[in-house]
Amino acid sequence: MATHQPPLTAGNLGKHFTVLDPATGDAFGEAPDQQPGELDTIVARAHDAWRGWRADPAARTAALLAAADAIEAAGVDLAPLLTREQGKPLAESYAEVARTAARLRYFAELAPESRTLSDRVAVRGEIRWRPLGPVAAIVPWNFPLQLASAKFAPALAAGNTVVLKPSPHTPLATRLLGSVVSAALPEDVLTIVTGHEPLGARLAAHPGIRHVTFTGSVPVGRAVAEAAATSLARVTLELGGNDAAVLLEDVDVERIADRLFWAAFRNCGQVCMAVKRVYAPARLYSDVVEALAQRARAVVVGAGLAPGTQLGPLNNAPQLARVERLTARALAAGARAVAGGHRLDRPGYFHAPTILADVRPDSPVVTEEQFGPVLPVLPYGNLDDAVEMANDTGFGLGGSVWGTDLDRAEAVAGRLECGTAWLNHHAELSLAQPFAGVKESGVGVAGGPWGLYGNLRPFVLHRPEEA
Repeated sequence: MATHQPPLTAGNLGKHFTVLDPATGDAFGEAPDQQPGELDTIVARAHDAWRGWRADPAARTAALLAAADAIEAAGVDLAPLLTREQGKPLAESYAEVARTAARLRYFAELAPESRTLSDRVAVRGEIRWRPLGPVAAIVPWNFPLQLASAKFAPALAAGNTVVLKPSPHTPLATRLLGSVVSAALPEDVLTIVTGHEPLGARLAAHPGIRHVTFTGSVPVGRAVAEAAATSLARVTLELGGNDAAVLLEDVDVERIADRLFWAAFRNCGQVCMAVKRVYAPARLYSDVVEALAQRARAVVVGAGLAPGTQLGPLNNAPQLARVERLTARALAAGARAVAGGHRLDRPGYFHAPTILADVRPDSPVVTEEQFGPVLPVLPYGNLDDAVEMANDTGFGLGGSVWGTDLDRAEAVAGRLECGTAWLNHHAELSLAQPFAGVKESGVGVAGGPWGLYGNLRPFVLHRPEEA
């Protein structure tokens, strides 16, 4: 399989860092620890490759479609490697590979539309679209392949080149993905760089980068925006969420319990748009808590490669420690762990699926993004209060409303302060829809045509009308 990775420089030759298996905590691989000083050469090569890549839209489409086919063919190698370094069950890794290929295929066949303007003058204006140049994409460890494609697919389809940096926790599957995709592209159109900070910070601040697209935490997102501002590069930031699920009085608890549970616990809760808080009517509160707790007690927790595993480990030790800390603080303040409430006594980064009841509304496990297999359930007496509590957060990524009367549920969803709202399900996205948050959940829009235009700039041509 051909690769187009930049060669290690003499000063960096042999420098690598280890990659840990979250199911054991043991090292199982290593990746190049590239240094910030290498970025000048890498970005310069991406800029040189951009000249040819932007020139032929038909060739781009063909190359990206070929890359999508190659990703699907490589799934048998990509999925197990993804599970090994990220921790998710193997079936979910295969689904992530499929989604990665589908996203590339979607954007490959999407093209910007020129438009003629008329304002009653004798000059015709036409809006055309031009690519920006080299794009820096910085992705986290929860969905490393899917989020990588969410950034490089629209950027490449728009005619840009991309320098992609994955998390140091999940570099291996991304490097393999880069090799698979790059084999279908001209050299240096897509480059993967791996290493620890300040590599990402230097990439975001590099003067040759024209667009920085980042997914991660709010503090790091602010730092990325500040770094990109030094060269006035465009930024797209997806900074997480603290999504609320509001259950209405007419909800059928047993009917929705499975969907609600997995909306919170898929990928061990490590999903930016997962349900992270549930607000249930006081009359149904005990039923909701017990229905979710039953599922938490029954779910099969294990290594992602083990047959039958439904929930894998957290990805890394710092994230496990954070989940433990938030859970312990809630319990110390009077919350009850109706299921779980503790890390599991086994190797690796496993935490028991946890349902918390009697949680204080101001508990950090409610007000912060816990990003793990812990779900607080809170009662409400008045629906207006539930909506107010759902909106009482600095985040605004997604939210959902659950009930039998869909018209009423839709009216309530319209009051949620978020970028996407769902009725009777959560965290399901179409490739064709815009994805954006409000408040501290981000800046800019990804997904659909909006994601493509976010990687383009308008060019307006004026010409006089023919005599």
